[in-house]
Amino acid sequence: LVMDENLKSTISSIPLLTTNAGPRDHDTWMQRLKEEYKSLIQFVQNNKANDNDWFYLESNPLGTRWFGKCWYIYEMKKYEFDVQFEIPATYPTTAPEIELPELDGKTAKMYRGGKICLTVHFKPLWAKNVPHFGIAHALAMGVLLHSASRFNFTLYF
Repeated sequence: LVMDENLKSTISSIPLLTTNAGPRDHDTWMQRLKEEYKSLIQFVQNNKANDNDWFYLESNPLGTRWFGKCWYIYEMKKYEFDVQFEIPATYPTTAPEIELPELDGKTAKMYRGGKICLTVHFKPLWAKNVPHFGIAHALAMGVLLHSASRFNFTLYF
């Protein structure tokens, strides 16, 4: 994953998680979920402090399905998209597949259903950082990196 200094700084400012648990680990999953929320809250606070607020996210009560909005401002115009993902049963070993359904077919870096391409560069970094990376890290490396470097809105909208 090629990261500029801003993205490296963003990733390093997101709190790391310690609980190695996924949705199948009922008791420890709730502890992991608390860590996820703390990490996401810090990520949002950091973004707002840097005038870089770009997403809103919520989950179902079990923390297994996440949904919300993300936005990108390009040439003084705001583009807003639905964002959604499910936590895989093998999480955190397996990263969530973040989807922006409205962008399905609009860029070569999206899979069917609007799933962001996070394979070749992202997966090794994720694997190296299990269980310390969480949802906030996936958003930063997936949606933020994608929106900053790969979406060319002038071509698609």
